[in-house]
Amino acid sequence: MKTFKESSRAGISAAIMAMVVLSAVGCGGLGHRLTPSERELVMSSDGLMRVLQVTSREDSLLLRKHCTDLTAKDLQSEVYDRLARRMVATVTDSTQDGVGLAAPQVGLNRRVVAVMRFDKPGYPFEVYPNIYIEYYSEETQTGPEGCLSIPGPAGEVERSQQIVIRYTDPVTLSAVRDTVDGYTAVIFQHEVDHLEGILFTDRLTDSRE
Repeated sequence: MKTFKESSRAGISAAIMAMVVLSAVGCGGLGHRLTPSERELVMSSDGLMRVLQVTSREDSLLLRKHCTDLTAKDLQSEVYDRLARRMVATVTDSTQDGVGLAAPQVGLNRRVVAVMRFDKPGYPFEVYPNIYIEYYSEETQTGPEGCLSIPGPAGEVERSQQIVIRYTDPVTLSAVRDTVDGYTAVIFQHEVDHLEGILFTDRLTDSRE
């Protein structure tokens, strides 16, 4: 998800350092193991990952796929650790300057997202594998959204004001739940949509009848 400084980062210093918190989301162990090609994608470098673009037909097809969970073994592997680090490095790089990123945006159809937690001190970036949203409030909020995978202007999207997320802690492999409100909840909804093959342009308020 793109940054919108005027509406969501007012007063936030550009010098704030993003932190990686290797949290996890969902039901660890229910997925299938990472394939050799998936491991190669993650382990091929320590640097930034290429962000897929809807302007490419091949990329667009990948962005529309549903994502699967990571297994317990993969969550506790070097591959997951590197994926988490590289996703955060990619979304926070000056060429992107985003507030969220989903694994399919970097070519991996797995349920992993990186989110900037505006609701926590220091605004850390946290990485959540196997994430699901279990609750959406009826109360909503509407605001501008953009996407690192979609060149062009932002659009107005209506989202729930409060959500409950579930994810798997990669250390304990236990399910964790968290209640999230406000703009951070918007970021989570945007990124989890990516895991279902949904783009923010599918939800534009001006496109509704």
